[in-house]
Amino acid sequence: MTQATKQIRLTREGYERMQKALTQEQGRLAEATRILQEQMETSADNEDTGLEDAKREKMNIEARIEELEDTLARATLIEETQDGGRVGLGAVVVLSNETTKKDMKVQVVSAPEATVISGGLPRISDDSPVGKELIGRKVGESFVVNLDNGKQMKYKVKTIEY
Repeated sequence: MTQATKQIRLTREGYERMQKALTQEQGRLAEATRILQEQMETSADNEDTGLEDAKREKMNIEARIEELEDTLARATLIEETQDGGRVGLGAVVVLSNETTKKDMKVQVVSAPEATVISGGLPRISDDSPVGKELIGRKVGESFVVNLDNGKQMKYKVKTIEY
């Protein structure tokens, strides 16, 4: 697997969120294992749907743990100062939607970090349509994003912070 050696750039906050998610998943795995053992002890041949559900849940948790461990093992923390006034990973950007005239504040992060659910500031992946167009932009620059449905959105970079 070639991806196994690829470094993943994460913000410190994203790294800590992933560590917390890993700890939570490990706790869920212990509980799922306990439930599976109970199901195996009490299961009769004709009522194994609970057993199958417990096995499936345990497998899903194990897969998530493996994914988080792999990401954390390949993680490189993003330095605080970046790209001389240009948008890069970890940047907190205020974008103005030129169509709706509304502003939105987002943080540009790597795809694995964008998937970690957490409240607060919305995160967009550098692999997303907006993220790809945003990387390398300076304050005042406008750009157009082509959406899957054939529509276009025009944004302007208002501020960049690290």
